[in-house]
Amino acid sequence: MTPTARYSRALGGLAALAAGALVLTGCVQSERDDAGTDGDVDGTFVFAASGDPVSLDPAFASDGESFRVARQMFEGLVGVEPGGADPAPLLAESWESSDDGLSYTFQLREGVTFHDGTEFNGEAVCSNFDRWFNFEGPAQSPAAAYYYGSLFRGFAGDDAALYESCEATGDTEAVVNLTTPFAGFIASLSLPAFSMQSPSALDEFGADEVTGSDDAPVMSEYANGHPTGTGPFQFESWDVGSQVELSAYPDYWGDQGDVTEIIFRVIDDPNARRQALEAGSIDGYDLVSPADTVALEEDGFQIVPRDPFTILYLGLNQEVEELADVRVRQAITQAIDKEQLITQTLPEGTQLATQFIPPVVAGYNDDVTTYDYDPDAARDLLAEAGYPDGFEIDFNYPTNISRPYMPTPEQVFTNLSTQLEEVGITVNAQPNEWGEYLDRIQASDDHGLHLLGWTGDYNDTDNFVGVFFGDEKPEFGFDNPELFAALDEARGIASLDEQIPLYEDINEQIAEFIPAVPLAHPAPSLAFAERVESYPVSPVNDEVYNLVELSD
Repeated sequence: MTPTARYSRALGGLAALAAGALVLTGCVQSERDDAGTDGDVDGTFVFAASGDPVSLDPAFASDGESFRVARQMFEGLVGVEPGGADPAPLLAESWESSDDGLSYTFQLREGVTFHDGTEFNGEAVCSNFDRWFNFEGPAQSPAAAYYYGSLFRGFAGDDAALYESCEATGDTEAVVNLTTPFAGFIASLSLPAFSMQSPSALDEFGADEVTGSDDAPVMSEYANGHPTGTGPFQFESWDVGSQVELSAYPDYWGDQGDVTEIIFRVIDDPNARRQALEAGSIDGYDLVSPADTVALEEDGFQIVPRDPFTILYLGLNQEVEELADVRVRQAITQAIDKEQLITQTLPEGTQLATQFIPPVVAGYNDDVTTYDYDPDAARDLLAEAGYPDGFEIDFNYPTNISRPYMPTPEQVFTNLSTQLEEVGITVNAQPNEWGEYLDRIQASDDHGLHLLGWTGDYNDTDNFVGVFFGDEKPEFGFDNPELFAALDEARGIASLDEQIPLYEDINEQIAEFIPAVPLAHPAPSLAFAERVESYPVSPVNDEVYNLVELSD
């Protein structure tokens, strides 16, 4: 059975999703303002975001805050199993793949409309696939179409492009053809980046008119104020730096639930988020600071951990002379006490990382080469590499942001800086706000050491190591044809059993090459007020708020 057939099962209705939601309890009175609804429950759900979305067009987003908002407005052909990470039917009720893995036929849900009234059908599916394939100029850059470029390996005119064509064979059927097999194709479609968007709205508001440069693309009118999907909530407004407002879409095909309005309130400081929850001005927030969990629980708030499906790493840009030497990269690894880092800066339940996939992902290598904490060995390696007195290097880190894999970036930076300086590596602090930081790290070579990470989007090994190391990227600044070829081979194998030994070997290659240092698999936590009775917690953040249950 192919991976596609394995996941081709009927969607048991949104009631099944709600049943999988985590039930919450608490004892703190909410003092939030009454927004007023026609029903018995105040349907306004206020959630504190750690930052603005980078883009309201999910095709041009790769960050968690953009995707959190996008998941409310947009849906893809493929969703995620409730409470898990495996793919499940969504706008496509089922699918079949050809024997050669080059053609996928999707049976589409009937009676679905986009928020502008446009019908969702086979032509809309093909319009979206063709749109991604035909991105031009800055729209193709990693700072814009990061996921499409990484997973589909090219655009129109690129010999390596994975996508070939799409045919609408009926209102409720579409066939997507690939140039080469891609074992993770179905799972990848659960990413918000591959959500279905209204072809009419995309055209009306010039969605593909991305200007600026590859390093700093400027989003279109559509991406800044006219996002149009099929999800349970539709866009109302975006006050940059303040909040995003959504409202329930009255013609949604599924269950609408208790929430009638969503306010994503931007509160970048973790302390301010906690204080807002305590004051009753928000209903919940993500990325609870490890130092706050005990106090909040003692006050009766519910702390809800996600299962670790993350990786936090220290990136090493090999365009920097010192980092081009593998002995220096190994020395940096041995200079870091990961246990100390976890204990002092990361949430309870965080797992120490030895590789770039969590242990639950296929291909995890229990015997991978590790470089344990050993400052003396680190100093010896630096001397061997020609740096007996150490060296200075830029250390980039984000500010005023919390990520699932890194709730307190400044604390992580401080902890690691102290450890590196103990072996003679002096760091030059290079802080940046989140959007500027991503552009600097992912789209230019103007960085040295840097902090970044990942929350897995679906349960597929390529979604971790393939996204990081599948081809040349400015973030890491290296060219390793052997590693690139190994990842290309593995992602094209349809059998999971055949993939596993290949990925085990790949994880060993990465461990020896050290393009970055895997630090930890953090377990991010959420906190909620008393009136939130149920929340659809997901290890991959696939949390849609029509499944939130509220009380008075």
